[in-house]
Amino acid sequence: MASEVSPRTRVVVDGKFFRLGEHKFYVKGIAYGPLAPGAQGLFFASPEQTRADLAQIRELGANVLRVYHVPPRRFLDAAAEWNLKVLIDIPWNKHLCFDSERRRSEARRAVRTAVQACANHPAVFAYSVANEFPPDIVRWAGTKIVARLVDDLITEARNADPGCLCTFTNFPPTEFLQPQTPDFICFNVYLHDQRPYRNYLSRLQLIADSRPLILGEFGIDSLREGEARKCEALAWQIENAFRGGLAGTVVFTYTDEWFRGGRLVDDWQMGLVTADRRTKESFGVVRKMFHAAPYFPLPRCPKVSVVVASYNAERTLLACLDSLRRLNYPDYEVILVDDGSTDRTSQIAGEIRNRYGEAGESANKFISIRHERNFGLSAARNTGIAAASGEVIAFTDADCRADEDWLYYLVGDLLDGSFAGIGGPNLLPPEDSYVASAVMVSPGGPMHVMLTDRRAEHIPGCNMAFYKSVLQEIGGFDPTFRKAGDDVDLCWRLQQCGYQIGFSPSALVWHYRRSTVSEYLKQQRGYGEAESMLVQKHPENFNAFGDSIWRGRIYGPSKLGLDIQSPVIYHGLFGSADFQKLYTSEPASTLMLCTTLGYYAFVLLPLWVLTVVFPALFPLAFASLLLPIGVCAGAAVQAALPRNKTRWWSRPLVGLLFFLQPIVRGWARHRGRLAFRTSPVGERQSLDSVALRASSEKLGQVQYWSEKRLERLAFITAIAQRLDSEGWSRRSDIGWSEYDLEIYGSRWSRLQLTTVAEDYSQDRQMIRCRLRSRWSLAAQILFWAILGIELLVIGMGNSWRPWSWLLLLSAPVMVWWLRRDQRTLQSVITVLLDELAREYHMAKVPAETPVGQVGHPLPSDGRGPG
Repeated sequence: MASEVSPRTRVVVDGKFFRLGEHKFYVKGIAYGPLAPGAQGLFFASPEQTRADLAQIRELGANVLRVYHVPPRRFLDAAAEWNLKVLIDIPWNKHLCFDSERRRSEARRAVRTAVQACANHPAVFAYSVANEFPPDIVRWAGTKIVARLVDDLITEARNADPGCLCTFTNFPPTEFLQPQTPDFICFNVYLHDQRPYRNYLSRLQLIADSRPLILGEFGIDSLREGEARKCEALAWQIENAFRGGLAGTVVFTYTDEWFRGGRLVDDWQMGLVTADRRTKESFGVVRKMFHAAPYFPLPRCPKVSVVVASYNAERTLLACLDSLRRLNYPDYEVILVDDGSTDRTSQIAGEIRNRYGEAGESANKFISIRHERNFGLSAARNTGIAAASGEVIAFTDADCRADEDWLYYLVGDLLDGSFAGIGGPNLLPPEDSYVASAVMVSPGGPMHVMLTDRRAEHIPGCNMAFYKSVLQEIGGFDPTFRKAGDDVDLCWRLQQCGYQIGFSPSALVWHYRRSTVSEYLKQQRGYGEAESMLVQKHPENFNAFGDSIWRGRIYGPSKLGLDIQSPVIYHGLFGSADFQKLYTSEPASTLMLCTTLGYYAFVLLPLWVLTVVFPALFPLAFASLLLPIGVCAGAAVQAALPRNKTRWWSRPLVGLLFFLQPIVRGWARHRGRLAFRTSPVGERQSLDSVALRASSEKLGQVQYWSEKRLERLAFITAIAQRLDSEGWSRRSDIGWSEYDLEIYGSRWSRLQLTTVAEDYSQDRQMIRCRLRSRWSLAAQILFWAILGIELLVIGMGNSWRPWSWLLLLSAPVMVWWLRRDQRTLQSVITVLLDELAREYHMAKVPAETPVGQVGHPLPSDGRGPG
């Protein structure tokens, strides 16, 4: 009797998987019973038959039995002898309406009694406190009541057997049930077509989120479908489940003997053996698949270069690199880029290189590169790309440690879809601090944004991989992003080029969070600075407040708003749908606007200032202060803190972080947007530009005539190159703007340049340029601040001295001054365009010149004589 694992050790949850001792524990389960009751009324076979059954089940390669009644201790003892764990379904009257406290108490008592009977037995894998609530019962009782009851039952089980694993077994008709306390997600799924089956597993992985997912039942009836069809289906069902990153499966069922409803069922044959224990062909198929699971061969194993960019990460770097040494993947290298660290990073890299040598591994498997000074995150990652020899380049951070199967799932899902890149989840390490757990559920952490169950809009930089050729095609990471934002920019640029990004739910890394409030706020400040650059480069992805706009749904431990709207459940006609779904609305992120820097600056502060003049406004000002405090408190109450990482101060800390984070991040973001961009507008002023500014000529449009056709895009490129060579700050259209170039002049003005080409006969052309001036954000803030002061002056009335009314002239004076600044920018750019046009042998034409004086337009079909 071979022993794979010791039955004396309890199975524990380890991220998206289970662990037994030092090794992962993948559930390879088989449903057992209920069998016809014996003399003692138990739904289990005799001791002799049980031993024979367990021996046959072990031959399958199974390691878990799922039973539907509380087993006697002798059964658990026998399972332990055969190194089998037992998933125990606890029966109670869930098919009856439990909308009364009496019936709910009966359910709690049944769970407590069952768990006490099996408590601390080494063969117990987990308890399922309910199996398949009837959907009409759930609709009758109410979703929240049922979910709360499941949580109560799990609490009863844990009180009776501390440290046990608990779940409840769901199925598609009640997919919407999502209690908070199960240790893992268990679903019964009967789908006999491969594509819907795979798609549904992807959906279930998103429902499971950071918890393990197992199939509690799946199978097929030999009587109706035939044994050949059954063999084929069971093979791809098991393989796709493990390839999809599930933590295990339970085949239904071991034997055709099945006792239900007070009688033996004789009109189905879902067993792998007959009622008299003769093996079927499907028995051999399951045995083959269980012995191959969980690592089914990948279609191919391209070499992967794992790039770790590190800066002063001595606290976590050793754990990161040690985890990368133990990856379950045949062909990979690790490239550490030390970006000018001043701590022990270089010494730790040397220690790891020695460990590779001691283990007899190729020295080329670990490459360490050191920058003499800190160039930033993007530059470090680009250095790793340049040094990489792999077809695929995977990225993780120095404050992460990878799961041993990280690359297996990451590459497997990358190859399985038409993706240019792929990402996976990042979870809180169990050894991380209590403060880190509060940080994890606070705003601003790394999250993935999903467009579908498999396709992502964004993947965090701590867990992502791309084909090297694609990275080279788009020029790698933008080095202007020194601290953060590089992953967001890369994902958006890839999608603008038509590429798709996938998501692998089981390719996980453990991500250490910031362990102090000051470190967390420093991180958020860096994120805000990155967003100020992103909003300039990708304006189409941001709203007027500077907040990012996502097309997909955001997944992560932190909610971006308050859940104030009940989800909508599709039940089907009269509650009869086989697949009832939960449609949840996005959290009310609009409410979170009252916690932003803009709210404090433009609502809260002005209201409190006005109370000095108008005391009657005090209640409104006080309410405006209570609103963000209440929202942050609500967010703290809803935060999904880890059950074993919570202290009395955890939720108050989360509320404080929800209050502080938007201020710190928002200030960094807007400070970047308000920052003055260096511009040679002063140096560029000439006698021509000064004369043009002083003239009465309108500067909103110029046009140039060319006797020889010039591609408009080539002219725009020439303008951009001239601006760059002279040191102008500018932004180009990437497909979403109504202008070609946006040019930044002084701190107060910017100019939007739009071009259009008119075609004339004999290959001649007119290129028109519109120069639309705009106030900068700083100018807008200053104007409205001055206007607010003027309103305050008016409100003060007679209490002010007469000379104070001169302040009322400040707004018109500022408008005149800003208009003059805008005209200066327009005149300088006009002269620049005139110079460039002359280089291309184009003649400037006054805007009011009639068309007939410069050329004849082409016919209306857009084609003319050569």
